[in-house]
Amino acid sequence: MDLSRQPLTAIRARLASDPAPADLGRMLEALRGDPRRGARALAVTLERRLAARRAESKRIERLFALRRRLLSEGVQHVAGVDEVGVGPLAGPVVAAAVVLPPRVDLPGLDDSKALRPAERERLDAAIRAQAVALAVACVGADEIDRINVLRASLEAMRRAVLGLGVAPDHVLVDARTIPEIAAAQSSIVGGDSRDGSIAAASIVAKVYRDALMRELDALHPGYGFARHKGYPTREHLDALERLGPCPIHRRSFAPVARRTRP
Repeated sequence: MDLSRQPLTAIRARLASDPAPADLGRMLEALRGDPRRGARALAVTLERRLAARRAESKRIERLFALRRRLLSEGVQHVAGVDEVGVGPLAGPVVAAAVVLPPRVDLPGLDDSKALRPAERERLDAAIRAQAVALAVACVGADEIDRINVLRASLEAMRRAVLGLGVAPDHVLVDARTIPEIAAAQSSIVGGDSRDGSIAAASIVAKVYRDALMRELDALHPGYGFARHKGYPTREHLDALERLGPCPIHRRSFAPVARRTRP
């Protein structure tokens, strides 16, 4: 590949179009041999870009190390499971279960809490497009009040696993053991940042719940659910003081109970 006769602006535009890895490698070799100072500067930038890609590829590979071992042992379908929404004063607990194919293309995959909203949305779409099976389950405020939030989170995860279109042989869970499911389980402390399948589930659950809380904001205006998603922010507590609880508030939670009018 000879780039020496191409304007640097054209080369920059070509690099910005995200060429295939093989093309990037050939472009790097060509830029290294290009006598122009700007071309050599582009070569340095491209080297850093390729190094970052290699590092990200190795990070993703580490995230799926346990799943890779399970698949090598004959397990066919591994589900990652996680929940979101234990801490809020309002809205449901939401759990997601995700079965990914043996090969995935999810650059940037991480714990949902470590990602910006736009990154979560992008990854949620990619996970849904690639998943072998995916299910989301909710446990609402009334049931949370009746059985307590810990049991509600386990119930949401149980329902998500049972809702999968493909029955998993092994389930990877973030620091919990899900009751009443037949599949073998591995509980991983900090799993949403240490395991790719659990991270994928955490993203799907978070994106789903955030969208739901935006819908509930329209049904119950004045509390700011679209912004704080039901968590006990100052805005939320002030709204509770002013308006009292609405139907999606968890009345068993102390900040809500204190503001519930007799």
